[in-house]
Amino acid sequence: MFVLEDKNVLVIGLGVSGVAAAELLVARGARVVAIDGADNEAMHEQAARLRAHGVTVVLGAKQVPSVPPAPPVRVGMRVIKAAARIVPFDFAVLSPGVPLDNRLVAELRAKNIPIIGELELGYQQSLALNISITGTNGKTTATELVEQVLTANRRTTLAAGNIGTPLCAIADQTRALDFITLEVSSFQLETIAYFRPAVAVLTNITPDHLDRYASMDDYARAKARLFENQQAFDWAIVQSEALAYLQKLGVKIPSKVITFSAVDQTADLYLDRGQIISRIENWSGRVLNMDDVKLQGPHNAENIMAALAVGRVLRIPLEGMVEAIKSFTPAPHRCELIAEINGVKFVNDSKATNVDAVGKALLAMPQGDNSRQPNVWLLAGGKDKGFEYHDLGPVLTRRVKGAFLFGETREKIRSAWSLFTPCTAAENLLEALSAAAQRAVPGDVILLSPACSSFDQFRNYQHRGEVFRQAVKQLQNSGQKKSAGSSVSARDERLAAVPA
Repeated sequence: MFVLEDKNVLVIGLGVSGVAAAELLVARGARVVAIDGADNEAMHEQAARLRAHGVTVVLGAKQVPSVPPAPPVRVGMRVIKAAARIVPFDFAVLSPGVPLDNRLVAELRAKNIPIIGELELGYQQSLALNISITGTNGKTTATELVEQVLTANRRTTLAAGNIGTPLCAIADQTRALDFITLEVSSFQLETIAYFRPAVAVLTNITPDHLDRYASMDDYARAKARLFENQQAFDWAIVQSEALAYLQKLGVKIPSKVITFSAVDQTADLYLDRGQIISRIENWSGRVLNMDDVKLQGPHNAENIMAALAVGRVLRIPLEGMVEAIKSFTPAPHRCELIAEINGVKFVNDSKATNVDAVGKALLAMPQGDNSRQPNVWLLAGGKDKGFEYHDLGPVLTRRVKGAFLFGETREKIRSAWSLFTPCTAAENLLEALSAAAQRAVPGDVILLSPACSSFDQFRNYQHRGEVFRQAVKQLQNSGQKKSAGSSVSARDERLAAVPA
């Protein structure tokens, strides 16, 4: 464990990760300055919380501040106040939401101040091995599956990281754990130094965050940092297609590798007619029937394969793993059936913030009476992340009766999708839902699967999903789908204020 006592540390970004990092640093005896470029009511609340712990907080920061002065020193009858020191910080902790091209980061580098992320700090202060899971899609579900498999089989673990609880927030609890189960984002992996998973899982790599990365290759290389500090006796559990991509980029994985895939039947774990099959030595044959679990779709089969592989390398009996997976209930906002009204299913997939996730959701939707005809009304749109939306064309043609598009990206998506399915622009999600509800007939599905981030009109994807959920519940309570226009107003301020 790295000693933090008497270190001068700068924390950049006062979101949940930055606050957790600052609190851990202070608890370990460091002198902390925390800064954020924002200066609003939410930031003032965070600042008050940190100042109560002895943190110096600067809001609206435009440059790297000086190290704060040391406490006053009494000499005889005089109290001598130290001036602010111009010596540099010992290191800086960067929140994952702060990109590496930020000018504050450039200033730190110019001053030769080392930079790490909150994940790296939490890792350095933790006392348990970690199982870390990343990927474009499925990482949250895979993380929750692994946590449930371990817990159900008497392995003590906590889920943390990108899943919601920063690693720094649980560092003091790790001494009592068998493993830490971490969801890890590409943003967090940008700022690691020594971070090393005992078991590393990569669920997939498909286009995402192209508003932050110059290319897909750069994004993939950020994901691949998950493996860079592993040793030969560690484990890497990797989707076959993602492994092929990394190999094309020249990425070498130093640990032992297990592959899985829903489409590649040469993988160590693969899907065959609804059965998960293993060809792992001394563990070969059918291991699970997808009809026996609540998670559906090939993408969820891959999440289950990843969890099974983790359990295998940890020597958890197959029977115990299968029972845990059978009892697993999917988290909200992930292909979540909200209601069925007059034969129309309403599904909340607000977590689908990229094109690949939408494609997987569409393929997982139940088909209508005529399986050759599309039966999905798709609600999509939000803040652009730099995608080429036309890549979804073939699955739109097969599954989507029409798309209702909202948010700042609606015109860009309409120009990409209108060749494949009828597209209608809406001012917001509620207007899109109202229009879809008026068009849907029994056997149809109305699917919120946005393909975009939520930050143009919502606080986060959870807020977006909750607004959708409450609107559908109102529609259900009214019992009159065809009058949805009055039940689901596009300007319903009360619904728009539903808390996340």
